[in-house]
Amino acid sequence: MEGVSAVPVPQPRARTAATAPDSAASRRSLAAALLLGAAGATVVLLASGQTWAEGRAATGGGALPLTADGRDVTGVPAALAIVALAALVAVFAVRGAGRWTVAALLALSGLGAGLSAWAGAGDRTALDGEAARTTGDAAATVDALSHTAWPYVTAVGGLLILLAGLLALRYGSRWPTMSAKYERDGTPRPRKTPRTAPDPERPEELWKALDRGEDPTRET
Repeated sequence: MEGVSAVPVPQPRARTAATAPDSAASRRSLAAALLLGAAGATVVLLASGQTWAEGRAATGGGALPLTADGRDVTGVPAALAIVALAALVAVFAVRGAGRWTVAALLALSGLGAGLSAWAGAGDRTALDGEAARTTGDAAATVDALSHTAWPYVTAVGGLLILLAGLLALRYGSRWPTMSAKYERDGTPRPRKTPRTAPDPERPEELWKALDRGEDPTRET
């Protein structure tokens, strides 16, 4: 018997070892960035509306209790949280250098919100100003000044936004783009071939005529 030559069987393409891990890391980073960014902005907005400082202003009739919330102390964290939310959405609408720029803005928003909240944790200017307005004495200040933990909670929210921005800087180039399916790639679309009238001499047309009960041999 003659030797039978083996016919090479095409093998399926093997994925590179780095493809699956990279894809998984990209999905995880995307989910983490969305979660951290949204949660951080929510924490900042909520915590900055809480009472940050408490004190008492001396009046002729005794002591008047005063409080100041985060927006009285500084409006920077809340404003940057809104910027962060906008950047978190915009990072999926751009690509290339634009995505890197938006990701950097997201990270800087978180950093700024955290630092401004941390700096406002020991602020007394807002309460002193409230004491002056309440008593009508420009030199009035508050006594028994105390601060709550809300400034630090706000700072934690800023840290979460910062982490979301860092993830976007690191993995953002691998994330999908929302507008990709709405953009045309510039390639011309194939023209539709115009339908021609059926040829009555073709066998399939003859059979169709017979099915309709027509005489295909009769001239029209």
